[in-house]
Amino acid sequence: MTTATTITTPTAKRGHWASKTEFILSCIGYAIGLGNVWRFPYLCYRNGGGAFLVPYLLMLVLCGIPLFFLETCLGQFSGTGCITVFKIVPLLKGAGIAIVVLNLICTAYYNAIISYPLLFLWRSLQAQLPWETCGNAWNTPRCLELRGDQHVELFLNNSAMAIGDRYRTPADEFFHNEILHISEGIEQMGGIVWPLLLCDVIAWIVIFGCIAKGVQSVGKVVYFTATFPFAILAVLLVRGVTLPGALEGIKFYIMPQWSQLLNLRVWADAAIQIFFSLGPGWGGIVNMASYNQFKNNTKLDSIIIPIVNCGTSILAGFVVFSVLGYFSHQTGLPVASAATGGPGLAFITYPEAISMLPLSPLWACLFFSMLFFLGVDSMFVQIEAIVSSVMDVLPRLRPMKLQVTAGTCFLLFLLSIACVTRGGMYLVQLLDWYSASISVILVCIVEVIAVGWIYGCEQFVRDVEFMIDRKVERFWIVSWKYITPIVLIFIFITTIVYNTEVSYNGLSYPRWAIGVGWASCLVSMLCIPVFACYKLLHTKGSLTKRFKNQLKAQDWGPADGEQRALWSNSVTVRSVR
Repeated sequence: MTTATTITTPTAKRGHWASKTEFILSCIGYAIGLGNVWRFPYLCYRNGGGAFLVPYLLMLVLCGIPLFFLETCLGQFSGTGCITVFKIVPLLKGAGIAIVVLNLICTAYYNAIISYPLLFLWRSLQAQLPWETCGNAWNTPRCLELRGDQHVELFLNNSAMAIGDRYRTPADEFFHNEILHISEGIEQMGGIVWPLLLCDVIAWIVIFGCIAKGVQSVGKVVYFTATFPFAILAVLLVRGVTLPGALEGIKFYIMPQWSQLLNLRVWADAAIQIFFSLGPGWGGIVNMASYNQFKNNTKLDSIIIPIVNCGTSILAGFVVFSVLGYFSHQTGLPVASAATGGPGLAFITYPEAISMLPLSPLWACLFFSMLFFLGVDSMFVQIEAIVSSVMDVLPRLRPMKLQVTAGTCFLLFLLSIACVTRGGMYLVQLLDWYSASISVILVCIVEVIAVGWIYGCEQFVRDVEFMIDRKVERFWIVSWKYITPIVLIFIFITTIVYNTEVSYNGLSYPRWAIGVGWASCLVSMLCIPVFACYKLLHTKGSLTKRFKNQLKAQDWGPADGEQRALWSNSVTVRSVR
């Protein structure tokens, strides 16, 4: 049985949330991101409408909520971030390093994505939206306004044409030619797009200003950044459902196709969406929970937050498809042809539909403000996870947190510059496609194995019960030990099996670029075996003894001295029994 040792890092310097509300809002802001708006509605429509909710909600119960509860317990009990939390199984500490590497890659390109809404917002501050019509300086002869049956028929024939000959809507050409100034492929990265670089800088300044004082400043900022998108979503929902044609769009979204439940791909999509929507494996949940008061009832939090997240995804679907129904009503274009996911929905299809509304600049400003704040909230948590992890490993840096945070933001800004060049969108798509595709799933598999099978699920449950002063039901034990690992392995395998080669806007990537994409994935995954080999090589004794020592929890226990003493006594009593 593991015994406690004196912890050297004082928690007082690390800080706590000022209230439980700050923690919940931070988690909600982190979990609810751009994917809730531009990925879930399209997945739901594509995978059987209302029928998709069956596997989606089942995966929430079997994987999403248990994994969220596991990570909040790990963070809150240990009072430490995503690297040092692996003192529960030191051999697997490389998973924590993998999380930091993953966050460094992803936050760099993610900030480029949230610079797009800023530029759209700026260009929306005029009497007429610049993407309402063709005839602008950035438009080409293939620009086609969707007005009249003849234009719609031409647009529907696009799939039969070569990529360069296809008709494009004014919103499409505005996004690619004016916002991105996009090149002809990733081989031609081109120069910096200066308006995007300026928006990138503004976004980094906003983020740094909000996280400069760590949990103290983030806890105050989230009262606005986490709630404001909900207010806008509610306004857009009311506007959307009152538009002509909205009902037709909503039918496309929720009409159940029960036969789709026999399709394995549908179940895989549901599991993957739950997984990436809640955000386990990125270190954010562990890090946020580490700032909780030790006796906080994290079980209730871990049920409420995932449910709010899933409810928001479903609500966003009504917002998106009500407007797409209106778009279909106005243009005659079938809803099925307009429905898409990803950046195409957020920056082309939805803006095109908004441009047809009365007071279109107002709705555009609201929509792009919402996208920006959805993205910023996720960035807060991911960057704070990086900074906190570094300072947990090197506690002497804690008095210099402001400088460490500034240095981290500046480094990430330098990395993001490549993503705001003319070929930057190709790089963003490449990294988004590969860098976190399977590595973050592997991190979560390592987590559940570490807790459920190496440290011991029963022992961890006793730790959690000591912490929250409540019984941990058998459901959680079965989930952590059996169900969640099986679901995670299913997600891992299906992600690989159903993986297709990256493309953007109909253009395929060269082989070297795909190699770079997989390299961005492997660089984080390799941290796990490389660190394990390092630990085994730098410890004494036989190989068997090294393994046993590195699989035992070292310095594991509550960070708070008083709670640690009480927990240590309870461990001793259990050992005697």
